Amino acid sequence: MYSYLLAARALLLAAICLAGMTVGLCADAFASDPPDAALHQHQHPPAGESAPAKVSLDERLGQKIPLDLSFVDAQGERVSLRELVTGPTIIAPVYYKCPNVCNFLQGGLARVLPKLKLKPLEQYRVLSISFDETETPQLAESSKRNYFAAMGSGYPEGAWRFLTGDLHNILSLTEAAGYHFQRQGQDFIHPVAIFVVSGDGTIVRYLHGTSFVPMDLNLALVEASEGRIGATIRKMATFCFSYDPQKKTYVFNLLRVAATVTIMTAAVFLTFLIVTGRKRRQG
Repeated sequence: MYSYLLAARALLLAAICLAGMTVGLCADAFASDPPDAALHQHQHPPAGESAPAKVSLDERLGQKIPLDLSFVDAQGERVSLRELVTGPTIIAPVYYKCPNVCNFLQGGLARVLPKLKLKPLEQYRVLSISFDETETPQLAESSKRNYFAAMGSGYPEGAWRFLTGDLHNILSLTEAAGYHFQRQGQDFIHPVAIFVVSGDGTIVRYLHGTSFVPMDLNLALVEASEGRIGATIRKMATFCFSYDPQKKTYVFNLLRVAATVTIMTAAVFLTFLIVTGRKRRQG
């Protein structure tokens, strides 16, 4: 019996050591070079022209966007962000006349949105907001038709809104989000990213580039749900996955999960040996 206890103790100590190593090993696994900045900043002017220093994306996680700002939708109706941001919301800063990267970004959303596990309109909403104050609701409507056609039938009409606005409201929103752009002629130099906010406007995540993974958006929206989708699901998701700020994506915590399983197995085995030993002594 004593040998069994020694074996169980050794197994439990090994499991604890594995759990302790998890943090360090995960940090090493994430210590890769950050992605090429060119993937996250779009430049229309000739390649030899350097971008102004103020064009940048300063991530302001935990801060709130002003929900009292108003914009004009594709039907020409004025709406406030407070009316639209009633739950987890994906916000895509774009301009509709952009000849390439904004189209790629919204095309990336059109490909991934039908694959999300959450229900559009009921559990999340998407807002494309133009930062070009000269653009019209007609342009927004044209973009809406294009991307809804790409998604096919079945996606709720009000789940993805296309907005335009005046310069004051645009700058109030983009400054709050740390999204800095600059006009050059008819075009813009700007970051290429979307961000996710909760129902009270709190920024919970930025996702960079023009191609999005369903898991990344699902987890960002779960984070933004503040427990309304389910605290158990949220805790499980954040335990099994963590956001890698260098790679700008969610990664599966293999070592953390493996260590937890090992500890639980060791605990069950130790309990079994103790219970079995007691029964033998009583017998």
